[in-house]
Amino acid sequence: MSTQKDIKISVKNLDFFYGKDQALFNISIDFVANNVTALIGPSGCGKSTLLRTLNRMNDIIPGTRVKGDVIFDNENIYGPKIDVVKLRRRIGMVFQRPNPFPKTIFNDVAYGLKINGMKNRTEIRDRVEHSLKSAAVWDEVQTRLNQSALGLSGGQQQRVCIARALAIEPEIILMDEPASALDPIATQKIEELIVELKQKYTIIIVTHNMQQAARVSDTTAFFYIGKLIETGQTDIMFTRPKLKQTEDYITGRFG
Repeated sequence: MSTQKDIKISVKNLDFFYGKDQALFNISIDFVANNVTALIGPSGCGKSTLLRTLNRMNDIIPGTRVKGDVIFDNENIYGPKIDVVKLRRRIGMVFQRPNPFPKTIFNDVAYGLKINGMKNRTEIRDRVEHSLKSAAVWDEVQTRLNQSALGLSGGQQQRVCIARALAIEPEIILMDEPASALDPIATQKIEELIVELKQKYTIIIVTHNMQQAARVSDTTAFFYIGKLIETGQTDIMFTRPKLKQTEDYITGRFG
């Protein structure tokens, strides 16, 4: 069992509603520091909804409602005093499809630094370079920093988007199917990167790909129709799950 001190973010009795429709039912799960947690389950089961509750990205959807707590740094992130902009600096997000801005690669990665008030050019340049190196894409883009990120391949674009998330030095990185739009070689690079990044960050990834969950994650959580069915150490979940429903999904009998 994980001890209190190594739990990075903790979800307690979370219900989530889109208008009158309930999408998540009484979810409780702890995410351990410097671990990769994979959220798996069929489409529409609530994985991405849960992911977006962790940095309040769902707030931008009209009519959504949350009950329960998400505890980060000993505070409920849905409490009245939470600065959501500050929260999203600490909990970064990488989306399903690469979404580079229509800017140069340099300005794309530097964007978050500038809107957060960083003005020192040397500091910005160093942080951009460090982030691109951390995202394993520096060697491919270092001579193209003044060109548009839109000219890169899909896999390169996604790694630039990861660099953009890393630039503001978050503590947690949320990834919503970060390789689903990529070819196998680009996917492998993203997976290798995820394993490397967990040394510094806590990573929570939504994936439809069972093999990917098995390869990159330390912990797996299986969702079905808005409920958390089973969670556990990935190697055990994939070889000896406690519940038949989990086994049926993992072995491809449904989903």
